[in-house]
Amino acid sequence: MLETISSIEIEREQLSRDDLLEAVRKLILWIGDDPDREGLVDTPERVLKSYEDFFWGYGIDPEAVLERTFEEVAGYNDIVLVKDIRLESHCEHHMVPIIGKAHVAYIPSQRVVGISKLARLVDIYAKRLQTQETLTSQIGTVIEKVLRPKGVAVLIDAEHQCMSTRGVKKTETKTVTRHMSGVFQEDPILRTELLSLINA
Repeated sequence: MLETISSIEIEREQLSRDDLLEAVRKLILWIGDDPDREGLVDTPERVLKSYEDFFWGYGIDPEAVLERTFEEVAGYNDIVLVKDIRLESHCEHHMVPIIGKAHVAYIPSQRVVGISKLARLVDIYAKRLQTQETLTSQIGTVIEKVLRPKGVAVLIDAEHQCMSTRGVKKTETKTVTRHMSGVFQEDPILRTELLSLINA
């Protein structure tokens, strides 16, 4: 895996900004428009800037975001839920948006993390090329690894524009994925309580 990452980084470093701008120009030509007309002459630069915004998640270590924790929780040992986290990602198959909400919960064992860090974690993974299934699993797995809680639950409800704007063109169709571990997986009553909190 390290060799793969290394080779990707080497290839990435070899790309100049001019190479990237030219790639966008060629796409404009390919779809049948003139990249030199007034409305499109600055589009390659705008596309690169938008991609920097869409895909900044590759440059941040998600584990590092969760490292600062707090042990003074006065014995709190129930569900911590951050719900309705707006999620904006891009499908790795067609590079079009995935837009929806993430709900992230855990039950602490000894320590808690700042709740904003859970929303940040969602963004870090979302701002990469993704499938919803992988995104859901990545969020849950890194919380398990770093916080070692009694249980983790991640539920994502999203619309895929690769379905709504192309292909089958089914608008308003949602995809729901979830990752459950520990007590959320083992205890159906707790799982039902969590889903009630999400839907409240």
